[in-house]
Amino acid sequence: MSNALYLRRRVANMVALCMSMLATLIGLTFLAWILWETLHQGIGALNLKLFTKITAYGEDGGLANAMIGSLIINFIGIAIATPIGVMAGTWLAEYANRTKLGESIRFLNDILLSAPSIVLGLFVYTIIVLPSTAITHGSTTFSGLAGGVALALIALPVIVRTTDEMLRLVPSTLREAALSLGVPQWKLTVQILIRAARSGLITGVLLALARISGETAPLLFTAFGNNYTTFNPMDKMSSLPQMIYQYANDPGEAMHSIAWAGAFVITMFVLLLSLASRLVLSRNKVSHD
Repeated sequence: MSNALYLRRRVANMVALCMSMLATLIGLTFLAWILWETLHQGIGALNLKLFTKITAYGEDGGLANAMIGSLIINFIGIAIATPIGVMAGTWLAEYANRTKLGESIRFLNDILLSAPSIVLGLFVYTIIVLPSTAITHGSTTFSGLAGGVALALIALPVIVRTTDEMLRLVPSTLREAALSLGVPQWKLTVQILIRAARSGLITGVLLALARISGETAPLLFTAFGNNYTTFNPMDKMSSLPQMIYQYANDPGEAMHSIAWAGAFVITMFVLLLSLASRLVLSRNKVSHD
């Protein structure tokens, strides 16, 4: 190799390395800036009233109804998406792997994964809210259930993709050993493969939950919001992201402080979910080692 070619490659490598480091630094800078502003603005507004009082105008307002509504809506979304996503991902990995049908479904799942959340919210509004409005003769039937369905559509492709990838990472020798002993395919999948990939599947569910926890747009068209606490998913239901949006648009400074506090709470919730997913993966790695 000539010295000129070697030098050119060294220079190209250094330029690419510097550009990668610069891009990483820019991304981390904006992330740290967002976290600092959320922490700085939100932690000062944290108080007991935030967790005990419902929506109000003025300094006495809280987010209790929004937190309860978010928990219920997110639970509905994950409860719908998890079994469907795990079964679909299992079918893709074990029964449709390396087939044209499987690749087509993976492609469509990736499209759904990147679909704007507001589009999914409008879709649920069209198929659930509007038909139920016609049944009730004009009374618009927004509900926490409709919000949960919209969030389930957002979480579903995440769980499908994670399940598919985790099961495909299981060594093929494990499948061959079980099949050589006469284990049926369904028992191999349920009792061996899913158990081997259990930590990855749990991580996928936690990441999907983190993904839907901060969604606002789909809930504006489905759950709509409620100034009071309700536990009935068939009623209009408030959510934390929707209340942050509502308080942030209010001209009062007190409402802005509550919005920042809500943003801090939801950021910490997502952070804890991310840490929990990493903990699950690290424990699984240690046990395999």
